Amino acid sequence: IVIEKDESQLSVLEESELPYMIADSSNEAVLTKAGIHRARGLIAALGTDVDNVFLVLTVRQLRPDLYIMARGSYAESRSKLKAAGASTVVSPYEIGAVSMAQRILRPTVTNFLDFALTYKRKDIQMEEIPVSPNSSYVDVTLKDSRIRQEMNLILIAIKQNDGTMLFNPSFETKLEAGTTVIAVGHPENLARLGKALNPDKLDMD
Repeated sequence: IVIEKDESQLSVLEESELPYMIADSSNEAVLTKAGIHRARGLIAALGTDVDNVFLVLTVRQLRPDLYIMARGSYAESRSKLKAAGASTVVSPYEIGAVSMAQRILRPTVTNFLDFALTYKRKDIQMEEIPVSPNSSYVDVTLKDSRIRQEMNLILIAIKQNDGTMLFNPSFETKLEAGTTVIAVGHPENLARLGKALNPDKLDMD
């Protein structure tokens, strides 16, 4: 859900088709109404770094366990945002610069990623799916799981329990509880994989 206090952005929010509230995101009552206590994460991307620091402080008091990503426009703000409780601080200027360079160096790759990561695309998406301990696929090799063949998905990588990435996993790779599978394919097939690997979650957000 998007929380925006500037009413002039109403038309943009309506066009986005995302759930939204016109309110002050630094208000605890507003955050509670928006569902902060059941949220999987929060992105603090307000107009100034000062506002983001205050928002992070407020959210961290409400949810000590929540993953918080904060925008930090200036280098000197990053330490303050981290001290306030941000899990990750990103700079839109650095991301923009890297993206522009990649579009020149690897235009086809960046175009593909744009397609795969845009939810407006109906035929292809990229998704990350955690492997639940309750999944019947735990300790099963990719070959025996037949995920690639039966679900017509491309498994790009598996984030292992130690945080390392296993790219282009072989057929002999076993799926382990706690790891995360990164896959590309049709949204319906990704949803099937989500139910298979993470049966505790009925549907993928």
